[in-house]
Amino acid sequence: MKKTIMNTKYIWLILILLGFAACNEPEDVLADYNALPEIVEELPELSAGSVNFSNYVALGASFTAGFTDNALFIAAQENSFPNILSKAFAKIGGGAFTQPLMNDNFGGLAVGGSRILAPRFVFGGAGPVPLESVIGPVTVSTDLLSNPTGPFKNLGVPGAKSFHLLANGYGNLANFPAAANPYAVRLTGSTPNASMLELAMAQSPTFFTLSEIGGNDVLGYATSGGDGSNTITATPTFDFAFTTLVTTLTSGGAKGVVTNVPYITDLPHFTTVPHNPIPLDAATAGFLNSASAYGAYNAGIVQAFAFLVANTPMTQEMADAEIAKRTITFAAIPNNAVVIMDESLTDLTALNPALISMRQATSADLFVLTSSSFIGTEAVPGNPQTVNGVAIPLADKWVLTPEEQAEIKTATDAYNATISSVAGANPNVVLVDLNAILQDATVNGVVFDDYTLQTSLVTGGLVSLDGIHLTARGYAYMANKFLEAIDTAFGTNFEVSGNMAKAGDYPTNYSPLLQ
Repeated sequence: MKKTIMNTKYIWLILILLGFAACNEPEDVLADYNALPEIVEELPELSAGSVNFSNYVALGASFTAGFTDNALFIAAQENSFPNILSKAFAKIGGGAFTQPLMNDNFGGLAVGGSRILAPRFVFGGAGPVPLESVIGPVTVSTDLLSNPTGPFKNLGVPGAKSFHLLANGYGNLANFPAAANPYAVRLTGSTPNASMLELAMAQSPTFFTLSEIGGNDVLGYATSGGDGSNTITATPTFDFAFTTLVTTLTSGGAKGVVTNVPYITDLPHFTTVPHNPIPLDAATAGFLNSASAYGAYNAGIVQAFAFLVANTPMTQEMADAEIAKRTITFAAIPNNAVVIMDESLTDLTALNPALISMRQATSADLFVLTSSSFIGTEAVPGNPQTVNGVAIPLADKWVLTPEEQAEIKTATDAYNATISSVAGANPNVVLVDLNAILQDATVNGVVFDDYTLQTSLVTGGLVSLDGIHLTARGYAYMANKFLEAIDTAFGTNFEVSGNMAKAGDYPTNYSPLLQ
């Protein structure tokens, strides 16, 4: 089908010409009004290339589901990148694209009327806030005891790690919460023990997307501050899962798109909270620096390292470097660094139990977004000597140290090497480099029609209010990157035929009044 685009001013010109047609020759009218011949821009007919789009299935995690603003809800699902893609595919033989739509636009989940996940975030004037803090209490109406009927083409499961997509029983409510995901429960229907991959293959897909596999394998570790409660998936486990997913999905001749894993620590969930948000007056700073507070700690550190230099292989240079790193001082300024726990420091507690492994943060440390509502609070209400992040060091769960960030990068690089290798060896698969896209957005911003999307929280336009997942406009941009890759690899022409998503059709923020 060809598209013809006519400039509006020429339409008005035609109407004027028609008014004079009865009394003027065409040449006279053109001369009198200095009109130009109609300009028509011809676009080529949309072509499916070598792809059969009749049965598109999307397998993945939260991005695939359309998760945004810390929740899943109807409007977000309708603006998921797979749903956007399905609209383009429908123009060249793509079939119906079914999604496990939530019951409302509040978000959140319940089991038997008891809430297990909260509603979405909204913009509260200064930053993200819970929806209910703006509009008051709501009833979470999406309940796992009453699930929609599948099968579903969108098999995105927020929170799923790579190996979860192969796990039988991951969508069985009987296994929740120990070994099942509530979003997966909504997908399995009458086959509760079926894996997500089995649900996909049962539909005999002719085309698929396999997106952000590996993201949650490092994200859980990152959002928990690397405290050990949610470990990074071992590379061999990821390699097996990803290879199995791609091999199985293409086994019937289906073509598809896969993505690699972005450096998640570039996301605003980890870059928004500063390391030095503590304002202090002279009196408070003086108290903190006194022997009654951190002065005694600083003196003990010097003493302990003097002992280690004298009695162990530790050199004075090594001791001086760690003493400088661990010395805690405050000043009467608006931007004192917070105090954090850091397990990478030398353990001195055998010499003195009071010398716990703490230090002041630097710009190299990354704080999870949720720490913004904890830093500066009082552990004992009404007692200013118990301020978290000042008098009491922040626990590991609130901060990613450089060592923990390095663990995440090492795992991400290993995952991406596998993804690139598997994709490169399979002619039915094309790779979208989400890692490069996020890095570009972080440094320069990415241009999408008349907009430049950046990764800054609230104002950037690319990343939603949870600091991790995309906005609707971000998902539309992602969909276009998929279409570009499909054009290049499989001979389609979505871009040159004018069948790309338009930025202006997708919001960056959902109103609190959306129900």
